[in-house]
Amino acid sequence: MTESPLVLGIESSCDETAAAVVAGDRRILSNVVLSQLDDHRAYGGVVPEIAARAHVSHLDRLIAQALREAGVTLAEIDAVAATAGPGLIGGVIVGLTMGKALALGAGKPFVGVNHLEGHALTPRLVSGLEFPYLLLLVSGGHCQLLAVEGVGRYRRLGTTIDDAVGEAFDKTAKLLGLGYPGGPAVEAAAATGDPARFTLPRPMFGRPGCDFSFSGLKTAVRETAASLPQPLSAQDRADLAASFQATVGAVMVDRTRRAIALMPKGTPLVVAGGVAANKHLRARLEALAAETGIAFVAPPIRLCTDNGAMIAWAGLEHFRQGETDPLDLKPRARWPLDAAAAMPGAKA
Repeated sequence: MTESPLVLGIESSCDETAAAVVAGDRRILSNVVLSQLDDHRAYGGVVPEIAARAHVSHLDRLIAQALREAGVTLAEIDAVAATAGPGLIGGVIVGLTMGKALALGAGKPFVGVNHLEGHALTPRLVSGLEFPYLLLLVSGGHCQLLAVEGVGRYRRLGTTIDDAVGEAFDKTAKLLGLGYPGGPAVEAAAATGDPARFTLPRPMFGRPGCDFSFSGLKTAVRETAASLPQPLSAQDRADLAASFQATVGAVMVDRTRRAIALMPKGTPLVVAGGVAANKHLRARLEALAAETGIAFVAPPIRLCTDNGAMIAWAGLEHFRQGETDPLDLKPRARWPLDAAAAMPGAKA
């Protein structure tokens, strides 16, 4: 193994088709992402079959582009990493199969990466952060607080008991007619809204433990919207979006504060995942870290949403530990980072 190995990473677990080349010294040599937003916008959400077909159509081209932009050939790559789950199984199969084929054809080691671990380790790619740290992982499909103790060593402190926070953003945006994708749409509308106009329930706020719940909040948004004169005015939408976003922020701070108390004193707080791109939530969490006297780390927004660099880096972390996978590794729709904490009905 070279001192600074090069890893090709492939990501296809949802609606981004992505490939990247990352070096062991934390240089991102390329990071190519093709968004499928236009393919899914008409449906107001990701359609798994459409996503999988798009991955098939574009992945080989994006991999070639990633290698070209990195200025390397496949022969110069030290290992190939691909998302093996969790995610939409059709999309996972596409990227995983491509990764295996490239590794086999080029005679390179292969690493199957847990998509969530890609998010969990991204802070180490951008800052060289040492273990342990507390991770708030927030995305369209996941909402968890994890103690990150090492590569492959994750202890779940809390998770959503129903819906992920990103899903709540998407449903709120759809309900208010703000467009797709929901997270950026709600954030944009909230920028001109009054967060104090509507009082919404704060699920799990103040309760013991670190779990989340967002189903009741979605219902409250719907009922509040229905109680207003129809059709909703632009200001109604903005005020309700701002109230929703502020409520989510309050819940995030409350749950995260409890998790901080469970970690060794001085443990850094990290936020990652697509919802970590929300500036309001980042600011609330950064303020919490400052208040409690701990470091706060958030990847740049381009590395919060799904991308190939995070998969390449997670693969590289395992590769440097001598951990690779056989080519008969199976794709997984569900794959909790902390298998011991996974419970029936809980989000993985």
